[in-house]
Amino acid sequence: MRILNYATGGGVRAGFVRDGRVYDLAEAARIAGFDRLASVGSVDELLGRGLLPDALQLGSAQQLGVKPVDRPRVLTPVLRPPKILMVAVNYPSHGKESGVRPPSEPYFFTKFTSCLVADGEPILIPRISKKVDWEVELAVVIGRGGKYISAERASEHIAGYTVANDVSFRDYQFPQPGRETPLGYNWVKGKSMDASLPLGPWLVTADDVPDPYSLRLTLSVNGVKQQDALAGDMFFKIEKLIEYLSSGITLEPGDVICTGTPAGVAAFSGAPYLKDGDVVEAKIEGVGSITNPVVAEK
Repeated sequence: MRILNYATGGGVRAGFVRDGRVYDLAEAARIAGFDRLASVGSVDELLGRGLLPDALQLGSAQQLGVKPVDRPRVLTPVLRPPKILMVAVNYPSHGKESGVRPPSEPYFFTKFTSCLVADGEPILIPRISKKVDWEVELAVVIGRGGKYISAERASEHIAGYTVANDVSFRDYQFPQPGRETPLGYNWVKGKSMDASLPLGPWLVTADDVPDPYSLRLTLSVNGVKQQDALAGDMFFKIEKLIEYLSSGITLEPGDVICTGTPAGVAAFSGAPYLKDGDVVEAKIEGVGSITNPVVAEK
């Protein structure tokens, strides 16, 4: 099932996708008699209230007589994730191009909700950065919270998958003349400026992705392919990432875990960095694609 958040008439609604059309989840629930779903206003609420199993049952009900939503504005599949967790150097190909060996255990940094960008919305080049880069990633959304989750039970906590683009500001992430630090990379400033995490367009529930490692990730800039790899190439698999994160950290419904990027980023491939007017498409076969224009901050 593909579920999403959309805006219409000034409000936020949860919807689902059938044959390329968006349908309102609460309206369908009322018609089908799924009373617990009838008041749900967003995917965040759906996950937070533990109602995803109900939505999956609704998704199997055919011919509900619900009219498609007229010109919905699609938002990010989660609006206010409690945590956005990003794993670094999780594809050997990316490690090789950057001269970094895979770490002995997963290495995470975070982004903020102010980074989130929906499909069609602009990636922002801030005034202070000239080296704005891309990184296509498979994102995992947590559906059931927990702590000290074993790798063997990790799949029970996954709501589904979506497409992410970890936009990075290399002239702040990496040490620069006059801005050196004894503390290594600047993960916050170099990764978390505004409008730097396109996410979407929807959440594909885990039951529709039987093998996430068979998924192909690609990213193109102005129609030119820059990245192309299988999710199965990742070094630490999703189950291990969840086990590692949940050891001491409570994972919550709506948390987003981005699982790393393969080779082909501008910083190491020789491709030009993003500029005003570029268009970036990040795609994961079987999940979806997000396309974002690039706009320089005035």
